[in-house]
Amino acid sequence: MKYTTIQGDTWDSIAYKAVGSEYAMIEIMKANKEYLGTLVFNGGVELDIPESAKKANIINISSPWE
Repeated sequence: MKYTTIQGDTWDSIAYKAVGSEYAMIEIMKANKEYLGTLVFNGGVELDIPESAKKANIINISSPWE
């Protein structure tokens, strides 16, 4: 999957918009290493959104008493 940035996007906002969770940010960063130095994106940058980012969206937290 691809995501095209808009002016002002950040890694966490991209993750939230692309897969619904900012927790996917690390996986998206790993797939787009050439942009690791970018904190705030210009518009029009095409990023890869890997399948692993979609899986990072799922967080399974169980209660300690379960």
